[in-house]
Amino acid sequence: MKKLFTFSVLAVAALAGANAADFPVKDKPITIVVPFAAGGPTDRVARDLAEAMRKPLGANVVVENVAGAGGTIGANKVAKAPQDGHTVLLHHIGMATSPALYRKMPYNTTDDFEYLGMVNDVPMTLIGRPTLPANNYKELAVWIEQNKGKINLGNAGLGAASHLCGLMFQSAIKTDMTTVPYKGTAPAMNDLMGGQIDLLCDQTTNTSAQIEGKSVKGFAVTTMKRLTTPALKGLPTLDESGLKGFEVTIWHGMYAPKGTPTEVVNKINAALKTALKDPEFIKKQQALGAVVVTDKRSDMAEHKKFVTAEIAKWGPIIQAAGVYAD
Repeated sequence: MKKLFTFSVLAVAALAGANAADFPVKDKPITIVVPFAAGGPTDRVARDLAEAMRKPLGANVVVENVAGAGGTIGANKVAKAPQDGHTVLLHHIGMATSPALYRKMPYNTTDDFEYLGMVNDVPMTLIGRPTLPANNYKELAVWIEQNKGKINLGNAGLGAASHLCGLMFQSAIKTDMTTVPYKGTAPAMNDLMGGQIDLLCDQTTNTSAQIEGKSVKGFAVTTMKRLTTPALKGLPTLDESGLKGFEVTIWHGMYAPKGTPTEVVNKINAALKTALKDPEFIKKQQALGAVVVTDKRSDMAEHKKFVTAEIAKWGPIIQAAGVYAD
């Protein structure tokens, strides 16, 4: 029995090594699972990335949308997928906030994945209905103080980027607002433009056109430095407006199932780094209002270190708000 066990372990190890050497398998696509519906910001990032990674990987790269439960269904699919590198996950900040948002998780965020590298950062904006009396953040702060208990803050649903930004904003100004959840950004934006809600904090990919078209009022950005895009360059940061240290960006990272061979993981990371330098990919991300990662977070160890810090950052904020999902 002992000899049989030893043989089995060696056979598995040899097989894993062979798979790593042959990766990617000829005529087998690499699937990027997006844990959200098609057409959203994360889906668009994934499709641009798939195109940029095809050449360095030497394989067809496709996108599969597996939406539901704030991204946990799609993430769980990848966590349980074969450990061959042909199924990977592209997830946003929800990778770090889900542990606090969900009472029961079908996977462990830090233990059940190989971290492949960060992709981009997407800034956010604090915006208001067009009929709001305030015209800048200073006036908005006064208006909020005068209307405590009467303010409606919209979001695109539990765990959405707008929900998280709204939680942090309320925590920073020590003021509770009536949270109005929607099934997506589009209906929330429609009600904001129509004056049914007062405020919304969402990604630049979803707000730049409305700010530029003056169908909503832009008050501030959530980055530490002002943005330079035409629609947003006049907006101050919340940090410079008095909320010191306030910073929220919706980042994206790539993951593989835990146990994927090191050689395979290294090949995917190398292809990702090549894609992050692709001029066409950078151009497409800039058009979405996203900033492609150029720092050490594209390294696998630094990616995991960053997400671990984000889990520690968001946990207390979510727990203090008493927001949970089954």
